[in-house]
Amino acid sequence: MKLDNTVAAVVTGGASGLGEATARALAAQGVKVAIFDMNEARGEEVAKEIRGVYCKVNVTSDADVDAGFEKARAAHGQERILVNCAGVGNAAKTASRDKATGETKHFPLDIFDRVIQINLVGTFRCIAKSAKGMLDLEPLQDGERGAIVNTASVAGEDGQIGQAAYSASKGGVIGMTLPIARDLMNDGIRVNTILPGIFNTPLMNAAPDNVKDALAASVPFPKRLGNPAEYAQLALTMITCGYFNGEDVRLDGGIRMAPR
Repeated sequence: MKLDNTVAAVVTGGASGLGEATARALAAQGVKVAIFDMNEARGEEVAKEIRGVYCKVNVTSDADVDAGFEKARAAHGQERILVNCAGVGNAAKTASRDKATGETKHFPLDIFDRVIQINLVGTFRCIAKSAKGMLDLEPLQDGERGAIVNTASVAGEDGQIGQAAYSASKGGVIGMTLPIARDLMNDGIRVNTILPGIFNTPLMNAAPDNVKDALAASVPFPKRLGNPAEYAQLALTMITCGYFNGEDVRLDGGIRMAPR
């Protein structure tokens, strides 16, 4: 797919981190970008800088997602590109004992459900609604109508202690990539997923320097955290390379996560 000002894109989680980097990279190619995000102030700021449009969207809400696509399409037309970066993380053991009190507890099920609803169901919700719109597009010269890129995580394959909910949600994104690509293959819509490793995102920036240094040292090569621009580079490759379909690709400097 050629990227220019005739193409529209939607990036979920586009107000920060991996999503922001991707939104900026697409806009730099002339693509008309709509940002779906809950952070209204930052979303509006980024959208203004890239001459895009901001839509306040909670991906767990059908109404929000529908309204977001309606606003984006009113501004830019039907999107040919969807990049799903909206997500959350957390850490809690499945069951544990408090060392001080001896009290036992289990992972709060409402929190487990929230992580699944945002990371997995929210991703599928946006895919399904975007793909439905793409079906009405005229195919490009090679028969392509659209390209979708999802965000999983290396934790979807080698999750650490306390990551049961997060790993389950990201493993689900990995698991649905190929079936969705097959669902949409006869309509010219490609679907791929990126599995980022340890990236220098706003969440990571909150960690102490010694923690970030230790994480960087654990990466085989290069021994540093990933840059959001590198995620965006791979996302654009998946979008522009017409033979890239149904793939789950780790972007992690060769790391394999230890139990903790």
